[in-house]
Amino acid sequence: MASQSLISTVNGYENYIKDKGIDEQVINAYVDACSVAINGEKDIEYGLQLTKRAKELIEGFCTAKTGGTIWDLDYYHFKHETTPYDLVNHYFDLFLMEAHYKFESFMIYMEKNRPPWERFYLPRKNPLSKVAQLIQDLYDDKLDEGMVFCPGRIGKTQIVKMGNLWFGSNRPERSNLYSAYSDKITGGFYDGTLEMVNDPTYTYKDIYPKIVEKKAITDGKDLTIDFLRKKTYPTFTMRSIYGTLNGACDCDGLGVYDDLFSGIDEALSEDRQATVWGKFDNNFMPRIKPGKAKLLGIGTRWAPKDVQGRRLELLANNPEYKNIRHREVIIPALNENNESNFDYPYKLGYSTLDYKRRMASFEDNDDMASWFAQYQQEPIERKGQMFNIDNMNFFDPAEIEGIRPDRIFSANDPAYGGGDFVSMPICYEIEKEYYIVDVVYNDGDKDITIPEVTSRMESHLDKFPNKTAEVHFEETKTTSAYRLECEKVWKKDCYPILTSHDPADNKTAKMDRIKNHAPDIRKLHFIKLERQTKEYKKYFQNVLSCTYEGKMKHDDGVDSTAQLCDMIFREKRIAKVEAVHNPFRGGLY
Repeated sequence: MASQSLISTVNGYENYIKDKGIDEQVINAYVDACSVAINGEKDIEYGLQLTKRAKELIEGFCTAKTGGTIWDLDYYHFKHETTPYDLVNHYFDLFLMEAHYKFESFMIYMEKNRPPWERFYLPRKNPLSKVAQLIQDLYDDKLDEGMVFCPGRIGKTQIVKMGNLWFGSNRPERSNLYSAYSDKITGGFYDGTLEMVNDPTYTYKDIYPKIVEKKAITDGKDLTIDFLRKKTYPTFTMRSIYGTLNGACDCDGLGVYDDLFSGIDEALSEDRQATVWGKFDNNFMPRIKPGKAKLLGIGTRWAPKDVQGRRLELLANNPEYKNIRHREVIIPALNENNESNFDYPYKLGYSTLDYKRRMASFEDNDDMASWFAQYQQEPIERKGQMFNIDNMNFFDPAEIEGIRPDRIFSANDPAYGGGDFVSMPICYEIEKEYYIVDVVYNDGDKDITIPEVTSRMESHLDKFPNKTAEVHFEETKTTSAYRLECEKVWKKDCYPILTSHDPADNKTAKMDRIKNHAPDIRKLHFIKLERQTKEYKKYFQNVLSCTYEGKMKHDDGVDSTAQLCDMIFREKRIAKVEAVHNPFRGGLY
């Protein structure tokens, strides 16, 4: 615990700042106080509070004096080969003090001596800080398991390599296990780990001098590394999923499985999916000590039943796994605004244009399912897939902008939350062609979805004065109140919206309806992929994920689309139609 003397001294620094502002003298004193707290009095919690505050002081002082950030000053030093600035050195000193306790600080200090354009983490901090936080939470025992899903070549393996090294360096008596699909990959992980320990361009020896002094005990054949002493189960073991794991490792540190498929051909084979899952579940998982080891899966999503998908299914739906604390970090190539998530500085990543070119190539090859899986991390079940993106119709909203539709209508599949989605595709009929121009697709409760449903329909009527709209609800006795609440809103707001309702079919009839309407759904026009909103994408992915076997966790999107086709193609509507007349909008037509 920090001494009262240290606390009083720090309080005096804060009083000094209030009276005289921030200067180099108080910054130096603050940095010294951080060292006393962490290295001297061993009060890590208080010390980390001080390092955070000291970094804020340095950042503010640098901006006030130079007009730029501390990282701008660091860049200027490397670019112009100046003498290192004391302010930057003090800043890095704080990361060194934090390095044993904060993973991000470990990475930043490790690359202190590298030019900014040759560093790994800082140029990629956005968005890889999410992965860094996941690894931190595993280390701090806030999570038991994590997964990271990203497209290839963006740095996910490197950040996990650094995380694995950090785990093992802080707890060298524990055993850490890394597995991938081939010896070549695990060998690269082994070499990369030793490079970070031994390469003088890294500052590992400053962070862990005792480990470097003892020298690592390595075995390039078995791909093992031991820190401090030789142990039965080494500090690090790297082994392919097809290698021998029995007796080689008893993981009580960090267990990492990384892209266990060699490529898309293997990943899409049901036989290979079963084989790899068997290797993972029978060989890898028994090496992970329950209650001690942390589990981290990284890679690209290939198919719904790849290893990550099967593991997710267990975590989400098997009651025996309900107490496992887990989190997934999913970062697609393009975000909801169709902009690259990995457009790193210094041309280290991929621009929006790079990814759009890749997407165009998949489109030309009639293989958008691979684009969604490999780049957007949205794997689609291909076996028995009812809808293929290659034989569906798409439109750019600009193409119909300003055209008055002959009809505005939608089908609503209501829900009250609890994991089910309210799905309501909104359709324009224009010259006997049908355009899904918008959708409500939301798994919130009724207090969230009813305002969305009502306001969204009203917004489309606002575009076309003296126009009416239709909404058909599929409902049961328990969901009829949902429709009634929507009707109240539309009546209160004076919008001419016709409502109708039918009782919901049972599950078998529902799938029959979807199958029967599959040709009709393919005739609909959906918004072009690059113009879809985040909500629309989720809805459209639900449509694409429908299979003839009907094995879907959620079918709300595709079912509501089949209901929409009922409205288009069924001649008779059994349910009673009720109209709300708006005298201020010129009547109904």
